Amino acid sequence: MDSFSSHSSMGSGSPQMSTEDLKDQLKTQLAQAYAQEFLETVREKCFDKCITKPGSSLSGSESSCISRCVERYIEATGIISRALFSAPR
Repeated sequence: MDSFSSHSSMGSGSPQMSTEDLKDQLKTQLAQAYAQEFLETVREKCFDKCITKPGSSLSGSESSCISRCVERYIEATGIISRALFSAPR
């Protein structure tokens, strides 16, 4: 679903999108794309690491492994983000 298409259908009588609105929309789209990629990566990595015998439910050890894996991944992502954003430019 392309959120730009909803704005491209505005009539000629509608005001154009302001620069700030466009920036906000782009930030939202980037955040959504980042969240989706993050979840897909966590799901793939943690599933591969923790689920040894896929079935209809998780065992206690699989559930604990998934929780620890996700927590570590979130922590690592935070460390990397802070390092990137605090790096001198």
